[in-house]
Amino acid sequence: MGWDVVPADASRWSLGLSELHERFVHRFARSEPRESALAYMQGLIAPLERKNGWTLAEQAGHAAPDRIHRLLNRIGWDADEVLDDVRDYVVEHLGDPDAVLIVDDTGFLKKGVRSAGVQRQYSGTAGRTENCQVGVFLGYATDRGRTLIDRKLYLPTSWTDDRERCRQAGITDEVAFETKVATAKAMVRRAITDKVPFRWVTADAAYGFSKSWRTELEQADVFHVMATTRHDTVVSRWAMDHPVHDLFNGLPRQKWKRRSCGAGAHGPRVFDWARVEVRPWHREDRRHWVIARRSVSRPQEISYYIAYCPAGTTLDELIHVAGARWAIEECFQTSKGECGLDDYQVRRYDGWHRHITLAMAAHACLTVLRARELDAGKAETDPPTSSRSASPSSDA
Repeated sequence: MGWDVVPADASRWSLGLSELHERFVHRFARSEPRESALAYMQGLIAPLERKNGWTLAEQAGHAAPDRIHRLLNRIGWDADEVLDDVRDYVVEHLGDPDAVLIVDDTGFLKKGVRSAGVQRQYSGTAGRTENCQVGVFLGYATDRGRTLIDRKLYLPTSWTDDRERCRQAGITDEVAFETKVATAKAMVRRAITDKVPFRWVTADAAYGFSKSWRTELEQADVFHVMATTRHDTVVSRWAMDHPVHDLFNGLPRQKWKRRSCGAGAHGPRVFDWARVEVRPWHREDRRHWVIARRSVSRPQEISYYIAYCPAGTTLDELIHVAGARWAIEECFQTSKGECGLDDYQVRRYDGWHRHITLAMAAHACLTVLRARELDAGKAETDPPTSSRSASPSSDA
């Protein structure tokens, strides 16, 4: 989902940003950072070829980028508190008890060795090992829109084992090494504690392979569909440690259902799907399933998911949740392409979180405005209730 910019849109988006900005102006003690934060977000959604300190300053009418740099690097304000306000805004406008929380990470290519957390590491953005930073994110997906509601910069041990290097990048001694899975757990726990409405959690195999996390979610009775690897094992009717890939050997052809799990860049993402129940003695009102997703054109390519859900959950609903994982990829694409998520020149740890938070706020605002437009369009096309009730019926 991209946003095509026209003058009317730009004006409406600016008003929308001002509305969102009002929710967190109290987080700034002085007028300069309050004004700079709004100008920064307006610059992030402006149709600029590059979005750096100079271009954003020029867009805001500043003679130099000093105010932008102070906002990101020197003036005291808590990006986590602003993020809480942004998340509350998302919940107010998009909140849905059937929403899906999605965990994933994305890379930010960087040169040099001074930016917090940078090292040669795998970047899903590049599809290979590159010199980059990696951020872990929590997405929020509903039928009306999807956006990002939490974030944290991943710090490899090459950083946390070198405290002096950390201090130079603004990373305090209290910030210890944390795996990406541990970060994901903390984000979902925070969403639960803060009563963010949702029904499902999903993640790719880098996170879903963690049995300890799946167990934690199950103990909290949080429904989930987590991708895993073919080497993962489960408790089945036949074995305590049954490889998931072996569950589908010899499965009758009629057990495979051809379904789309959502629209992709090239149309519906159609696969063949099947599921096998595991841990059948757990409890009557819950079920555990292993789900297989098989490529139509290359049937030897099979991906696997492990699901924990209410007993009556259909395969189609589980497919829908598994497919929702691509919503966060869409968020990364639009927030980088339209909201400057990866357009920053900060090196410090707090500067990264400040920029990312304001870019997430801009993306959330555009998502809410888009949902309002869709609602308005639907209201115009739907006939009034009174007209429907006055129409002839078969009972007349």
